[in-house]
Amino acid sequence: MTSRRGEPFDPDRARSELEARLTGPLPASGPAVAEGEPVTGEWTATRGEGFLVVPLWEGDSLTGVYGPEWNAAEEAAEARLRSLVARLDARWGAHRTVSMRVPLLRPDAPLPELLRALAALDCYGDLTVWGPVPVPPPAGPRWVAVSLNQSDADAPMILVGVVSDRPVTEPEERD
Repeated sequence: MTSRRGEPFDPDRARSELEARLTGPLPASGPAVAEGEPVTGEWTATRGEGFLVVPLWEGDSLTGVYGPEWNAAEEAAEARLRSLVARLDARWGAHRTVSMRVPLLRPDAPLPELLRALAALDCYGDLTVWGPVPVPPPAGPRWVAVSLNQSDADAPMILVGVVSDRPVTEPEERD
């Protein structure tokens, strides 16, 4: 569960939150560390070498939801992602997609720390990426990404945002 459980989705809030995090400090080194809300333990962020991952929205639990109802929940979550992507495209121009195929299918492959952290969070949804985006000094260049994820069929769908001080790229597939 995330700290966003029960909140209605607001694409303008999500965009503003990502924009606000662009100028914040990012760890220069170290492993990824998940942070939680002190009282509930709900996930609030993960910070690692050069990046920050935050939940932007969490849907309802899908326990006991099947067929048309499950499809409707998935379509509504995808519509939320599309509305946020449209706002971010308007802000920063056309996005590109970074597949999470290698982290999902080849967990032993060498991966950037950001992709390892996303995999540890069960965030295997492809990343929609912008960058570098304009950021006032002294923050330096930043890349932004969003993705829609679901850890298993009963779990809620989660929309996450990423801010990175390094390019967000797809790892090479190696045999």
